[in-house]
Amino acid sequence: MNEPIRRLSIVVLAMILTLMVAASYIQVIAAGDLNADARNVRTLYREYGTFRGPIVVDGESVVWSKAVDDPFNYQRTYADGPLYAAATGYYSIVFGRTAIEQTENDLLSGTADSLFWTRLSNLVSGETQRGASVELTLDAAVQQAAAEALGDSTGAVVALDPSTGEVLAMVTSPTYDPATLAGHSSAEVNENYQALLAQEDGPLVNRAIAGDTYPPGSTFKLVVAAAALEAGYDADSELYAPDQLELPDSSRTLGNYGGESCSANERQTLAESLEMSCNTSFANLGMQLGWGVVERKAEEFGWGEQLSIPLAVTPSRLPTNPDEAQTAMASIGQYDDRATPLQMAMVAAGIANDGVLMRPYLVDNVRDADLRVIEETEPEEMSQPMTRADANELTDMMVGVVTSGTGTAAQIPGVEVAGKTGTAETGTDERPHTWFVGFAPADNPTVAVAVLVENGGSTEGEVTGGRVAAPIARSVMEAALASRGGS
Repeated sequence: MNEPIRRLSIVVLAMILTLMVAASYIQVIAAGDLNADARNVRTLYREYGTFRGPIVVDGESVVWSKAVDDPFNYQRTYADGPLYAAATGYYSIVFGRTAIEQTENDLLSGTADSLFWTRLSNLVSGETQRGASVELTLDAAVQQAAAEALGDSTGAVVALDPSTGEVLAMVTSPTYDPATLAGHSSAEVNENYQALLAQEDGPLVNRAIAGDTYPPGSTFKLVVAAAALEAGYDADSELYAPDQLELPDSSRTLGNYGGESCSANERQTLAESLEMSCNTSFANLGMQLGWGVVERKAEEFGWGEQLSIPLAVTPSRLPTNPDEAQTAMASIGQYDDRATPLQMAMVAAGIANDGVLMRPYLVDNVRDADLRVIEETEPEEMSQPMTRADANELTDMMVGVVTSGTGTAAQIPGVEVAGKTGTAETGTDERPHTWFVGFAPADNPTVAVAVLVENGGSTEGEVTGGRVAAPIARSVMEAALASRGGS
């Protein structure tokens, strides 16, 4: 072979090797990035061209894929979209996925490892690939009651089954309709999304678990009471309850809500203090216990936990190394205390379940296209913040709150309700946030609930947790008792 031919052969061989390497890189190494590239329209067509599994509540599909005559093949459809948006999220060709549509995407799309044999069977039989159905723990009746009771007020409601941790209701207000973001017109979807972003009240924010955290106000007194019971106090232990409490190393004093007096002789039992939500007694109690004791108890109830239900939950926060005056304020749910409505529902659920806190979860089970269960959530103990005896004693005190204290608006005829109100100052000129946490029936709880109404909602005049949030909680508990028994 002469020299020119030899050189040409080397060049041709090098070109062939380069082509092979490039093809291998594109098809193997870079395939994932290329498929995920938002500019790859073929990827969108392929994803939307597959039947996506439904999201189910109480045996009925609240989200499903409907066949349509366009390049995407299927249209994601939402029944009662605004009612379930906080849980389902949206599935958009422009803005991707959120909530369950995101966390369970591999299952819904049919690409999860657990569906391998189903995909293989479909391939052999020539059937269309179908995603799995995801069944939520939500109770449709409780969810509906929570949404109706909260109405147009900005806030959130969370209801849990205290014995399992199942999320029975998760409502955030204002809300939105995921269908407006699921269309196949990019221009229309983008216009709808920008309109939602422009709303000052933040309809895309899930205030129940992942919005701003809130000062829990007097609902935090349940944590302080639990710490006190563990430290040897009981319901009849006398507390110092002045009209004005001098804060250490400060010129400031702390009074009670509305300037009320807790006791004529500045002495009051722990049960009485909780019943009328006395600020000065609980602030002083927190200082006597010490912040470390209160902090540990709050952490046992879930503060600081990175929870996934499987939706990501914003961790609730506590002050770092507060001084005595700050400890006093934190002990009544102010200063740097912050919590999500889910966190406060967990406090109620832990007390209701004899002191055992179950890990909250939103997905009950997952079924393949043949309705076989391929995944199922098992209830899991998260912690035990209280002994059974202490939990029962605190329950009795919470019953007093609803029977003759600040939470009488949560009373349900024929049912003993345990609860605690909260009215949390915001540190601004805005009206306080209003809270209610509780459970029913008190002697055998089937539902625990937390209600938050930002700045007292649309209620005119003075706003308190007992006046604003307690009636909402009552409606939610009534719906749960009617739906799940226990009334």
